[in-house]
Formats: sequence, C-alpha cells, structure tokens
Amino acid sequence: MDKKTYIIAGASSGIGSELAKILTDLGNNIVALSRSAGNLGGLQNCRFIPYDFTSGDALPEVTGPVNGIIYCPGSINLKPFQRFTEQDFAADFQLNVLGAVRLIKGYLPNLKQAENPGIVLFSSVAVGTGMSFHSSIAASKAAVEGLTRSLAAELAPVIRVNCIAPSLTDTPLAGQLLNSEAKREANADKHPLKQIGQPEDIAAMAAYLLSDQAKWITGQVIGINGGMGTLMRN
Repeated sequence: MDKKTYIIAGASSGIGSELAKILTDLGNNIVALSRSAGNLGGLQNCRFIPYDFTSGDALPEVTGPVNGIIYCPGSINLKPFQRFTEQDFAADFQLNVLGAVRLIKGYLPNLKQAENPGIVLFSSVAVGTGMSFHSSIAASKAAVEGLTRSLAAELAPVIRVNCIAPSLTDTPLAGQLLNSEAKREANADKHPLKQIGQPEDIAAMAAYLLSDQAKWITGQVIGINGGMGTLMRN
C-alpha cells in the first residue's frame, strides 16, 4: 500500500488524535496542526506543527500531494439564547466555519496533486435536531454542512467532501458535560443506544471516508449519534 499524507487540524486530543493514530497505524504520514502536541507523542510518521486556528496567522507550508485534510476543532458553548452575545456567535463561527475555510483554501493545491483526495469536516447532531441552549453551535455547524455540500459540488470530480455529525462524544471538549457519573448516565440515557460516543467511533468513520473504499461518496452529512435525532427512546 502506498503511503499517503493527511493534514489533521485539531489532532492533539479527542477525535483528532484517535484519527491520527488510525492513519499512522496504517503506515501513512500525518501533519498535525494544533495548539499543543497533546496525545501525539510517540506516533510514528507524525509531524506536529503548533498552530492556532483563531490566530489569523498564515498556515504552515506543506509541499507535495496531500491525500486528505480533516478539520476537527470545535466548540460546545451552551446557554440560553438571551445570554448569548453577538460576539459569542461570531467566535463560534470563526472557529467552526472560518477555520475550516482557511484550512481548505490553504491546502487545496496540495489536494489537487493527489489521487482520490478527500476532505472531512465535522457538524453536530444539534443541527438536525432542535436542542435547547444550542443556538450558537447549531448555527455554526449548519454552516459547515452547507459548506460541505457546496464544496462537494464545486470540487467534484477531483476532490470528495464529506461531513460527520456526531452526538455527545467522550472527549476533553465535552468534559464539563461528563464530569460526574450522574451526568454520564443522564446523557447516555438520552440516546437510544444508551451510550456516550467514543472518539474511536467517530474517527473510524473519518478514516473510512478518507479511504479508497469511499471513492463514490461525496457531499454527505453522516450522523454518528447513538440513534439520537432519528429514533425514539424506549
């Protein structure tokens, strides 16, 4: 199998670090863009470059073909609508949407040099399922879904673009929602499968969407959510 190169934004923990592990275990090269190295220590063929997607700084230079780019940074900013400021909405949009735009624009020439390249973005179950206190993140992630479909149409047939919409996943980002056994049980009970998502559940789908097995999949928003939003709870 030919070694491929992937750029993962937000690779230091959670879904991003799990995906980095999966891809490097398959013998691929990873360029990891994150504020810190986090869980990347010890991974073979992983080049860590410090980068903050809220900084506005120029992206690090990467030369040669890139087979896939994955944008993992996100936010969970939950509160009543009346307590949100316009600055809150702008900050969520900056991180979730404009950060992804910057990543894609920056490395699009590299993607076009590769065979069957792919882009994977991340949305949220909250876009398709109305949830209290999620107005800011739902608005931002809805924009990500729109971006996914628009780019999938524009970049076909050369580059595939897909999106994953998870429900609550056991990552550092969700720490405040899962920091007690009572919270974990309550959140698990909201899902028909009665479980909290694990990073490997989401990363496995991302790895599949980047693979040659997914060469006929583009423009899709794939829910990985324990049944939330599509099934009634028992």
